[in-house]
Amino acid sequence: MSPFIDRVEIQVEAGTGGSGCVSFRREHRVPMGGPDGGDGGRGGNVLLRADSNLATLLDYTYRTRFAADRGEHGMGSNKTGRSGDDIVLPVPPGTVIRDLDSGELLGEVVDDGQTLLVARGGRGGRGNAFFVTSTHQAPRDWQVGEEGQSRRIELELKLIADIGLVGQPNAGKSTLLSVISAAHPKIADYPFTTLSPNLGVVQLSDHRTFVAADIPGIIEGAHEGRGLGLTFLRHIERTRILAFLIPVDALDWQADYDGLRREVASYSAELASKPHCVVFTKMDLLGEMEAPPIHAPEAFGVFAISAVARLGLDALLAALWRRLLEIRTAATARANDAALP
Repeated sequence: MSPFIDRVEIQVEAGTGGSGCVSFRREHRVPMGGPDGGDGGRGGNVLLRADSNLATLLDYTYRTRFAADRGEHGMGSNKTGRSGDDIVLPVPPGTVIRDLDSGELLGEVVDDGQTLLVARGGRGGRGNAFFVTSTHQAPRDWQVGEEGQSRRIELELKLIADIGLVGQPNAGKSTLLSVISAAHPKIADYPFTTLSPNLGVVQLSDHRTFVAADIPGIIEGAHEGRGLGLTFLRHIERTRILAFLIPVDALDWQADYDGLRREVASYSAELASKPHCVVFTKMDLLGEMEAPPIHAPEAFGVFAISAVARLGLDALLAALWRRLLEIRTAATARANDAALP
């Protein structure tokens, strides 16, 4: 299995434009042909394109420098040099791009096929034919091609999922994902079994689907870099709903829930404001399916499940779908309103 790489630094260099040409038309019986030096071609651009077939930035650990072609120089007979070919770098959807030197956010590619220009090719220089005037009919002026942009950029992947499964190590996130989807995350009874996020497509009846993400265990102090939380907390930034998983064999259910909420809020207030529910896992250990008492006034539901025994899953998935449908409908309405003149 390939390692999950979600942050890389690379050097991108757009092509330099070709230089203009100094040339004079020379034909039989045309003694005063005049200047005919063509312009140089444009240098190639560097672009990033979202590719849904990719799930990691692993390829950019093997090669870290990418350069587009330069433009060809202008030629006589008013021939413009050929422009340099653009170079297109495929990245997973959800990749954020920053300029490392300036810290500027260059943009992000979210949808499959979406393209972002990250380094612009240099303009081609003018040939001497461009500088002809009524008083300067035999110019020897020309321009050097403009240099292309060169940048050190950071690529950071933030997974795109509808539902983010959040919990402490061994809360049952991977087990739940493996049961409700076709994903096959690593499952074991020791902490931090999951060392990278896993995505799974959940298929309901009537062709209804949504994507769930299993986020590595979050412990107290995760937003400060403890455990694995800081590395992967950003992967739930794009989720629409959070499901806080609490194992029924935990020592203090309320403390677990409050701690998870606190870590998420410390990382991002916007993330903490997303709709969420509470899911008690491993209920087969109690031999009953009634959710324990917990104070979670902001949650849209409290559910009790046993992923191993396949109990309580229908009610959980139905509630997640209803809330997700509300969010999607509201987003579509906002988009339609924004499109109105």
